This record gives sequence, structure tokens and C-alpha cells, in this order.
Amino acid sequence: MCPPGFRNFLLLASSLLLAGLSAVPQSFSPSLRNSSGAPCRLSRAESERRCRAPGQPPGGALCHGRGRCECGVCICHVTEPGTYFGPLCECHDWVCETYDGSTCAGHGTCDCGKCRCDAGWSGDACQYPTKCDLTKKKSNQMCKNSQDVICSNAGTCHCGRCKCDDSDGSGLVYGKFCECDDRECIDDETEEICGGHGKCYCGNCYCEAGWHGDKCEFQCDIPPWESKRRCTAPDGRVCSNRGTCVCGECSCHDVDPTGDWGDIHGDTCECDERDCRAVYDRYSDDFCSGHGQCNCGRCDCKAGWSGEKCEQPRSCPLSAEESVRRCQGGAERPCSGRGKCECGKCTCYPPGDRRVYGKTCECDDRRCEDLEGVVCGGHGTCSCGHCVCERGWFGTLCQHPRKCNMTEEQSRSLCESADGILCSGKGSCHCGKCICSAEEWYISGEFCDCDDRDCDKHDGLICTGNGICSCGSCECWDGWNGNACEIWLGTEYP
Repeated sequence: MCPPGFRNFLLLASSLLLAGLSAVPQSFSPSLRNSSGAPCRLSRAESERRCRAPGQPPGGALCHGRGRCECGVCICHVTEPGTYFGPLCECHDWVCETYDGSTCAGHGTCDCGKCRCDAGWSGDACQYPTKCDLTKKKSNQMCKNSQDVICSNAGTCHCGRCKCDDSDGSGLVYGKFCECDDRECIDDETEEICGGHGKCYCGNCYCEAGWHGDKCEFQCDIPPWESKRRCTAPDGRVCSNRGTCVCGECSCHDVDPTGDWGDIHGDTCECDERDCRAVYDRYSDDFCSGHGQCNCGRCDCKAGWSGEKCEQPRSCPLSAEESVRRCQGGAERPCSGRGKCECGKCTCYPPGDRRVYGKTCECDDRRCEDLEGVVCGGHGTCSCGHCVCERGWFGTLCQHPRKCNMTEEQSRSLCESADGILCSGKGSCHCGKCICSAEEWYISGEFCDCDDRDCDKHDGLICTGNGICSCGSCECWDGWNGNACEIWLGTEYP
């Protein structure tokens, strides 16, 4: 038995404890439940009100749609990568603005969806320096897209960084160079992004299952699994990995720039007529080397001809393997990828162009020309694709004088790239011109700021051997076209 004095003390302490708990905000205290599993003492309406963002009407999303409401308290959950937190699950580490692939441009920290910029930086993504040390010319140069258009004509340039047009506050124009315009995804009739049936990324709609069209405006009349079954080729690949499946029908990739009937066809895009060509040539009838009929990517040779592409005359005393071996020599491909092989002999192309020659077409004097067509900079002669420079000049295209008539300071000022670094840190400066590092063959450009590895390849060759790589883009020689100069636009080969 407790003495009466001690019992009175316990009663007083309990009263004080209850009074203290009642002063704690109900949204913070778990005491609204008597014990674990016990019913909530708040009404459902009051509980939901506490889990709803201020200003939201009844029926609005609880916990910002990122958690569940338990007795007026949000229990956040994760339905996608990232972390949700905050009293109403309003914060998400990954919703801060990015610039050039970096959250807060690498010049700030992400705090509950907003960038807190480091000193000297500002902007939604901390992408703008508060003090600009660039000249207007250098700033504009840094704002140009791959087509040399400042901010893609969809924004303004601020200290080498694009500020995209956003007069209506929608934020639909974005990208490092304002190259993405999601307004292209708005359906004209419904005025919804991708018709409400897809997601927009950089102006292109990616439709939900069962929907298709440029703006996801059409619905399929068959379920997705049936659509996929109809599009699946015998080898198990959807549209043979050469097309897209739309409502059970394959739309094959058409490599013909004119939009005419393409080289890839078949119910599941299983046929590729390019396999019948000795050289990919969309604009001639050089299927099966001109000596056979192409049947779904396989050559049926005419009488007197044989070989996978009907390239071997039966009258030829050489085997097909020996013929190819003689045409290949020490090159990676027969006729160095610049001609047609018949019975061990190469016919170089383009037809009539004397700049391509040699037993295996190994010499290509077009490589001695700059983009203006000047051979060896006017200071040398070309021999089998290599410049032999006159006395007093050196360089791949004899573009550098050995004697310089300018001061070192003048020379260095001409070698500085847009970011103020001498030859982009990848070469040396000689008489106002950059000499790019010989150890890194792929570095080129006026300021050694280009990476020729970015140029497209075909059959393993940069620009297919039919052009030169100019700052990451192929500059094709006459008669050739395509991202990798793989398409012949000239007349039929002899």
C-alpha cells in the first residue's frame, strides 16, 4: 500500500504530464491514438485536412500523392527512384533543376526541390554566374547549337549559357541550347501533352501501351500483347529490330532519304535489300553486283556468276576467297572500301575521279584537301593521300609556317579557345595556330576542340571512308550523302 502523501504526488504528476501533451500540436504528436492499432481520435475529414497541402480544396491529393495519411500524419513512400520527405512528403531530392546534366549545374545544393546556389551563381539551376568575364563573341560562341544557331532561336544568351523563352511560365522550352520544345507534343484538339496518353521528351511523344501517333492520338483495337505477337519475327525480335510496331503492324525503318520504298521490308521487317549490295548504293540498281536478283536480302545469281553478292564470274580462275584476298591486300576491307572487286581486281569509285587510285584503291588524294578544296594548303604536293610540304612549311596539310612573324603574345591570343584555354589544353600553339596532339589522333579543329570519334561510322569506318570528319560531323565528298557518307548519289558504278 502506498502512503496517502505519495498517492497525491502521483496524481499531481499525471495531471501535469497530460497538460504538457495537450500543448503539443496534434499533427506532430502520435498520442491521437490511445495505443498501437487503436482507432484515431480525429475525424476522417480532419485527418485528411492535416495531410493536405495548404490551400488545397477537399478531395485534393493527400501527402502530395507520395505517401499515405494515418491519423493526420503523412507516411511517405517511394514509387520511383529518389527519396521523398517532409511533413507532407513535399520534398524530393531529384526534382531540382538541372543544367548540362548536373543538378543545380554543380554550383549549388538541392533543398526540397529548389536549388540553393553557391556564392557567385544564380538562376533556377544555378547556371548563371553573377559576374561575367567573357566577351560577347565568346559568350555567343558557347551558346551555339550544332547548327551554329544561338540558343536554337528559342532563347537568349547570358554569359555563355542559354536562357530559354518562357513567357507563359510553362517551362516547355528547355535544354542546354534550348533545343527541346515540348510544345510540339501538345494535341491541337485536346490541348493536352501527348493527348494525355504518353510522355513528352524533347518534343517527341512516347505513347502508353495501346496508343500511337505523333501525339498519341490513336488507340489500337487490339491488346498490346497481341500487337507484339503479330510484330515478332521468327527469330524472336520485334520487327527484326529494324522497325517499330504499331497496332500489330511493323513500320520498317526506311533508309531512303527521298521517302520512296525503302530497303527494309517484309511483314516483320525481316528483309534487308542492303545485304544484296556490294556497296550500299540506294540510288543505283547495283543489287547483287548487277549480276543477280535480290530476294529478301539474298542474291539469286544469273548464269555465269556466283558468290554471296554475285561478284564472282564463273569464268574467273580464282576462288571467291582468293579474289577478295587480292582485292584487300593490307587494307581492312576489299578495295579499301573505295571500289568494287571482280576476279581479284579493283574498280575504284567514284567513277572517273582520278584522286582515288591504286591496286587496292588505297590512295585517296582527297585527304590532302581542306574544306575549301585547297590541296596541301597551297604549300605542298599530294602523294597517295599524304602531303609532301614545301620548304618552310609543315603539318598534315602543310598549314604551318616554320618561321613566325608575330610575337608570342599575339600568337597565344589567336590560339585561345572560347573558354580562354590555349588550344583547349589538347595541343600546342605555333604562330597563331593550334597543332593538336599527335598522340590523340581524334583531336582536331581550329582550337583542338573537336573529337572526331563523334563522327558516324559505317562498316567500322569513320564517314565510311567517303568523307572527312569535321568537328564531329562528316563532310562528304562529291557524290556521297548520309550521316556517315554511306549513301551514293551518283550514277551507277561501271
